[in-house]
Amino acid sequence: MEQDTFVENYLTSIHRQFNYYKDLADKAMHQISDEDFFNTISDDSNSMAIIAKHMAGNMLSRWTDFWTTDGEKAWRNRDMEFELGDLNTRTSIMEYWEKGWATLFDAVQSITADNFGKLVYIRNMGHTIPDAVNRQLCHYSYHVGQLVFLAKTLKGSEWESLSIPKGKSAEYNAVKFAKPKRKEHFTDDL
Repeated sequence: MEQDTFVENYLTSIHRQFNYYKDLADKAMHQISDEDFFNTISDDSNSMAIIAKHMAGNMLSRWTDFWTTDGEKAWRNRDMEFELGDLNTRTSIMEYWEKGWATLFDAVQSITADNFGKLVYIRNMGHTIPDAVNRQLCHYSYHVGQLVFLAKTLKGSEWESLSIPKGKSAEYNAVKFAKPKRKEHFTDDL
């Protein structure tokens, strides 16, 4: 496989993955009331609001001026991401969330075959593009899992599954395998 084709396939894949995890988190948070958005399930846990705020803060730090500045910005106060502070409404946190994702997607769009070999820095350590991107994809998917778990726990029996509902795998597979094989990559299940 030529380098340009590899880079193009990689960039298509990471864009799809980031979109998938954003969509999963959005759907989980959408099911939750404003009260539950700020609810914690124990004294040592974070609310969905805090997790969303932390993720957005991380995105803004890592992806702002992606090519020219360290991913750990001097203006970032990571510890404050775990307190509500001025972002104390669902609306303000969700606006911050969207700003973080927009910054991420803008930076990812700037990656090309021509700059794919360039190093970027996170906490003063050089990262290849795949290392930097994969690091963030793993970090965000970890927190999206927390968001989904919290939403499912808080919603209880009213939870609407975001993937294959429990006990429905055979039914789901019967529908999928009844269709002809398709070239597209996954978009709706893992």
